[in-house]
Amino acid sequence: MKQTLLAISLALAASSVSLAQAGVLKIGTSPVPFAEILEHIQPALEKRGVELEITEFNDYVQPNYAVADGELDLNLFQHKPYLDMFIKDHGSDLVDVGAVLIAPMGVYSHKIQNLSEVKEGDSVGIPNDPTNGGRALLLLAKAGLIKVSDPNNANITVLDIAENPKNLDIHELEAAQLPRSLEDLDVAVINTNYAIPAGLNPIKDSLFLESSDSPYVNIVVANSKSANNPDNKILLEELSSEDTANFIKVKYEGALVPVGGSKK
Repeated sequence: MKQTLLAISLALAASSVSLAQAGVLKIGTSPVPFAEILEHIQPALEKRGVELEITEFNDYVQPNYAVADGELDLNLFQHKPYLDMFIKDHGSDLVDVGAVLIAPMGVYSHKIQNLSEVKEGDSVGIPNDPTNGGRALLLLAKAGLIKVSDPNNANITVLDIAENPKNLDIHELEAAQLPRSLEDLDVAVINTNYAIPAGLNPIKDSLFLESSDSPYVNIVVANSKSANNPDNKILLEELSSEDTANFIKVKYEGALVPVGGSKK
């Protein structure tokens, strides 16, 4: 009898824990623009029975570790090429569950108004992580500042620069540092999620901007267990809603391109 009561008590305890967690999604993200977008949809999610707990990060590594380790259910900050490279390098348990938007990378400067003003030996900053570094080099090639050995290879490095007619001095820096480094650099290639908080408007302030058909679509990422959570579908529906698209359009003045959709 005691064993039966104990079993019932344990079952009830487990049930209460499960119920306490039901409808709660823990997501890691970068402050701008993704935390702002997620905060915008929180009321709509609550009406549909989903509580969203948002944790902000200022780097591109810890959010993936947190999801892979199960500390968080999801993250939203990266594009698919970065995720693929991260999994290849770290062997992490991470899964793409849906697309959200394109945040075009741009070329910026505090010292010149047009890329035609770039001079011999000018300093150019690019992100130091492999996928965004390659992305920046491809953008510089499209802008006509350099030529690369394979313009279709997203994983190129500075070693793949085939022609550098102005002998540009390429500096590889942490992506988050690039906006602050504009005072020291002549030109910098900056991710939009770091440009906007620094007061840079990609549409108005960039000297050259990635096109809206960019393959670098920002995605929601889960681990193999959390990927099966039915609340993910609700989250992605709200992220891809007309209301959210209008919020993004107005808030970021057309700098971001919504492309939302679930993988399932």
